[in-house]
Amino acid sequence: MLLLAVGCLLAVIGLVLFLVPRVPWLGNLPGDIHIQGRGRSFHFPIVTCLIASVALTLVVNVLVRLFR
Repeated sequence: MLLLAVGCLLAVIGLVLFLVPRVPWLGNLPGDIHIQGRGRSFHFPIVTCLIASVALTLVVNVLVRLFR
């Protein structure tokens, strides 16, 4: 049962990673840090990370409650 759950989780993660580049606003939300200098740039999507963290926390909590 655990092997099946891990396999399904890996398939979902792969699907998400495949579809993420097609979401144009992901990484460009207000509050994401982007600094450009002379020949260099720095990008840190802090708001995107916070939203992803909240979403993943909710998903994991729902899965834990379902399989309990």
